[in-house]
Amino acid sequence: MSFHQEKMLNQLAIILLLLPLVHSAGQATKLEIILSKQDFQVGEEMLLVCKATKEGDMTWHKGGEEIDDEDIVSKLDYTTSKLLIKKASLSDGGTYTCMFESEDGHKVDAQSVIYVYEGPSFHGTTTYHEFLEGANGVVPCLGTGQPAVDIAWLKDGELIPSTPGVRVRKMSDNTLHIEKVKRSDAGTYICQAQIRGRAIYKQLPVSVVANAPPTVHIREEVKKVIAGPETNVSLLCLVDGLPKPNITWTLPFEFDPSRHLFNSDRSQLTIQSVVRADFGEYVCTAKNKIAESSATFMLHVFESPEVFLSEDQHSVNVGERVSVSCNVTGHPQPELHWINKQNGEELDTTGRVQAVGGMLEIKEVMPADGGRYSCMAVGISGNASRDVIIQTQPGPPHYLTVTPGPSSVLFTLKTFPINGGAPIKSFVLQWKKSETNKWEESIVAASDILAITNLKPYTKYTVRMAALNDVGQGQFSVDNTVRTEGKLGEPDSPALSTSQAVVEGNSFSVPLQQIENGGSPLLHFNVQYKQETEESKWETLQLPSDVNSVSLKDLAFGSDYHLEVRAINSNGSSVPAMLNFTIAEQPVSSKMTKGTVVGIVILIFLLVFLAVDATCCYRNRCGLLMAVAGKLSRWKDPSLKKVEEGEGTTNGDVTLKGLSKPRDSIQQSEVQTVSKEAGQLSEVTCDKVPLTKNERLHPTANL
Repeated sequence: MSFHQEKMLNQLAIILLLLPLVHSAGQATKLEIILSKQDFQVGEEMLLVCKATKEGDMTWHKGGEEIDDEDIVSKLDYTTSKLLIKKASLSDGGTYTCMFESEDGHKVDAQSVIYVYEGPSFHGTTTYHEFLEGANGVVPCLGTGQPAVDIAWLKDGELIPSTPGVRVRKMSDNTLHIEKVKRSDAGTYICQAQIRGRAIYKQLPVSVVANAPPTVHIREEVKKVIAGPETNVSLLCLVDGLPKPNITWTLPFEFDPSRHLFNSDRSQLTIQSVVRADFGEYVCTAKNKIAESSATFMLHVFESPEVFLSEDQHSVNVGERVSVSCNVTGHPQPELHWINKQNGEELDTTGRVQAVGGMLEIKEVMPADGGRYSCMAVGISGNASRDVIIQTQPGPPHYLTVTPGPSSVLFTLKTFPINGGAPIKSFVLQWKKSETNKWEESIVAASDILAITNLKPYTKYTVRMAALNDVGQGQFSVDNTVRTEGKLGEPDSPALSTSQAVVEGNSFSVPLQQIENGGSPLLHFNVQYKQETEESKWETLQLPSDVNSVSLKDLAFGSDYHLEVRAINSNGSSVPAMLNFTIAEQPVSSKMTKGTVVGIVILIFLLVFLAVDATCCYRNRCGLLMAVAGKLSRWKDPSLKKVEEGEGTTNGDVTLKGLSKPRDSIQQSEVQTVSKEAGQLSEVTCDKVPLTKNERLHPTANL
């Protein structure tokens, strides 16, 4: 910093120091007493400071007298003086005056009032009080102090009034009066002692306790429970009292910590998995320093009824006997009843279905007896039941409607048969054409359509049905006779009266009758027939609807025939009516026909031819017969060749194949037909044939 700058700063400081003096020179002197507080407790240090704005002389005065005690009054500087009392006493209280006189003779003073007090205090005041609920309570407050002390009572920050008639009030002797103490009156009260006229006070907390003897309340004096592993019961003891009572329990049995549980204050006892042995009296006792009280629970433990059956299901055939036993237990002992669940009626000891000594008995079981029977245990502690199912074969179907169709018969049940106690799962459907036939049957599920199928149209059947369950087949319904219908309204097969059929030569006739036209008029009949041979073809013809017979002509003799006749209406064709018949061999007749004449002519021609040829053979060794005879002789005997060549001899007798006769003995004009005998062909011979050189053979020569 430069010298010039330092010089300027010094001048500025001098000016600042002179400013208050210059300012005060033009104003009046001010004087002020400075003190830390106005109220001092006896024994405290009391300090007063007098401060003037100018220099001058200061003195202290009290009660018009100057205080010149140097131990009390001292000058700090020309503008300040202090008054110090190290231990204040009650007499030190009062008005203190600080007087100031400046050098120029100006005088001024200042005053300050000092209060010195002692206390307040609560010597001998009890700070804890207990009162019995409903009694009157008085709480004293012994507050002292100097100068006088005012007493006040407060609770929860609110001033308690002194008004007469108020239940909680301050009395004239400064005591707190609580009329008919309530529990709500308990708490902390404040006794406040205040120096009169000054904001100096002291508070003393006083505790008030409202005591009450124990009381025990229970909601249920008698409790009833059912024993069982899932049954828990709680006994609640509602205890009241101040101080808070201790709770104890007296049990009718030895305490079992595994099943008997208490809550934290033991006001509630819980018994788990209640058993019959838990019944009895339970005593809850509450006790505090005032008194004790108790209450008693009565616990009734019942055992639920149980039912035991010898079996849950019994299958039996119709007509047999049924016996099912039932036992019941419980506490108190329940009553036993048998109920027929089919009709809801209770069984008695009489009748075919009865209950005797807990035993269900059914004599000669019927389908209607099947179903559920309930054994019931009825008691104070509740009811229980178990069912037994009696099952037998179903009853016969009733209220049955049978409706025929073209190839089926439909069964319709207005109501299902009695099921015998087991659900009907299927039905047996039977049918037959005549009494001599065996019953045919099919089994149909009960949920399906009950129908017999694949029957022939326009055919009479006897039908019936029976129900099936798990036990077996029930009785059949009554027999119903039905006749099937046409499939699409087509006519029934025509009826051919075979007993009246007529065969005349190669003609055939059979009576024809139409029984059912299918609801529509017949148009015509289609007829077809053929011989029963593989190569034969069908012959057809159409007959009018009003014809009453079928006539066939020009049939082959000695033949078997197959005939089919169909009736036709606008809806279609019937099933053919079929018939087999035979045309006999043609009979011998004297009546000449053209064929006969032709046959005779041919026969005559053959006879003439043979006669001429035989003549030629006999006379001239010519002709067809001669040629054939020669050829055959040479083939069978080689020696003939030698004879023809002149090498053999003969005696004039000719033997042909075992035929040995003199020449002259051969009959004239004899003819034999060719036939097979023993595998050889017999020869045809003719006589009157001139001998050639063969005639000169030796008589003993054999041909």
